[in-house]
Amino acid sequence: MSPQTKKIKIGLFGFGRTGSTVAREMVDAPHSELAWVVRKSQSHAGEYASRLHGFDHDEGLIHWIGDITDGFFEENSVDVIIDFSVSSTVNLYRPAARLGTRILSAISNYERDDLAELKKLARHTAVLYSPNISIGVNLLLLTAMIVRRVIPQADVAIVEEHFSQKPDISGTAMRIARKLKVDPATAVKSIRAGGIVGKHEVLFGLPNQTLRLTHESISRSAFGRGALAGAEWLTACPRGYYTMEQLLAGRFREALATLK
Repeated sequence: MSPQTKKIKIGLFGFGRTGSTVAREMVDAPHSELAWVVRKSQSHAGEYASRLHGFDHDEGLIHWIGDITDGFFEENSVDVIIDFSVSSTVNLYRPAARLGTRILSAISNYERDDLAELKKLARHTAVLYSPNISIGVNLLLLTAMIVRRVIPQADVAIVEEHFSQKPDISGTAMRIARKLKVDPATAVKSIRAGGIVGKHEVLFGLPNQTLRLTHESISRSAFGRGALAGAEWLTACPRGYYTMEQLLAGRFREALATLK
């Protein structure tokens, strides 16, 4: 990284199984600085995420969510807040959004009122929401939307596979169904087994042939890489509400323009 390149300063909500992995990716990335972490448990409060992951420097001071006040965001300003926690945390960082801090949320399932609140924050700053922030699965979604337009007569089935303890239908699968304008109740099939991180397949059925689009997350690190890509893009966006499809659609158009 050249001396002129400014690191993206990030605040992270969530330090569970996924959030902790995402934090490691942010500490390890050369273009980002993890300023702080907020978690709902008091475990490891006052410690550094970097140290917990074996790095030899202090980065990502961990705070308990019960200690967060409105003044926290002025005293600990960041470029982007990334949220991998729970639906209701959107109400905590409303003051940060009013200060112009970008918001990137990767919460898979929002309560309706909380999602409405997230959208309201876009009046003050740039907000990106993706229930699955990995680049690959968003490319799957965008490609599936294009295929759906090319062959609208095809039957569509969506198969989602996750670890055995996951109770809900995948938010990503529901989102794919909505984007493809099919009924999730009949189009989405769920599989729960072992420790599957996440796999999504979209099947297009035609007479005499079948097209399958598949994405599989091998590690939760994919969410960290996607969040970093989204955060970097978001810092250049004016206030408004964005999705990962918009980020990738721009890259699609650039790629298609080079085809001959």
